[in-house]
Amino acid sequence: MINPLILTLLMFSLILGTLITMSSSHWFMAWLGLEINYLAMIPLMLQKYSHRSVEAAMKYFLIQATASSTLLFASAMNIWMFGVWNIQQTDKPVILFMIFAALTLKLGLAPFHTWFPEVMQGLTLPTCLLLSTWQKIAPLSLLIQLPMKYSVIIHFIGLLSIMIGGWGGLNQTQLPKIMGYSAIAHFGWMILIIQQMPELTSLAFMIYTILTSSMFLMFWYNKTNNITSLSITWTKMPIILIITPLILFSLGGLPPLTGFLPKWMILLELAKNEFVLTASTAAVLALLTLYFYVRLSFALAITTSPSILPDLMPWRMMPSHPFHH
Repeated sequence: MINPLILTLLMFSLILGTLITMSSSHWFMAWLGLEINYLAMIPLMLQKYSHRSVEAAMKYFLIQATASSTLLFASAMNIWMFGVWNIQQTDKPVILFMIFAALTLKLGLAPFHTWFPEVMQGLTLPTCLLLSTWQKIAPLSLLIQLPMKYSVIIHFIGLLSIMIGGWGGLNQTQLPKIMGYSAIAHFGWMILIIQQMPELTSLAFMIYTILTSSMFLMFWYNKTNNITSLSITWTKMPIILIITPLILFSLGGLPPLTGFLPKWMILLELAKNEFVLTASTAAVLALLTLYFYVRLSFALAITTSPSILPDLMPWRMMPSHPFHH
């Protein structure tokens, strides 16, 4: 395990990098914050040393370094052509497209998504939680500031992410990979509305973070990494049988639950701005992600493991202690 002092330093660097990027209107400072942020993440990925974690950390480093260098190159082009480092004054279509592609790569959105589920699979569950929530804040804050004027590209990336996120998670059995594809789909929804109403993107992100954190903490508490082990978790703690399907259905966006709110508001805002076809396509593609959330709920609530009776209800059994004389 990692030294507590080193862990504190890494977590401080992680938070500092994100805050620098979020609070800067200068491309160089934004890039600096992103560098501090992702370099602090790599030792956290390697705290449980294995071949898979080393592979995941190497993939993460290469992808993030590529995106950061593309971002720095595009912002340097901007200063060369216009003489300004200000994020709001980035106006050249080629430069905007390069920056948008770099930030999309950092977020793991389609079509630059392939690294994200693979990296998630090689990490521990707490690190997966950090990667799918906190690590998204800095690039998302830059995307919100970016003066994008091409809604066709944004909507294409958003719809493609929703489709890939739903489709990719259908045949997975490993929970980190499923949650990785879930993140791709959710960020597709956020990107759809980022141009018309950034506040709605922030709301969707906050609700996604709360629901995803709940799921990862449940997986971590029960030490489950795949669907098979998920099917026997209800025997350890029956309250999970009630709470977890509700969280999963909320992530899927079923109407009475919290996760329905941002999706409904995004669809309404798209319809108001006359993007009816985009809204209809997103609503249909949401059924793909809903399918694998239902599949997880089915595995958790309806599947019974072939165990003998004492193993089925450990929560009812009092632990036996040796008699002390």
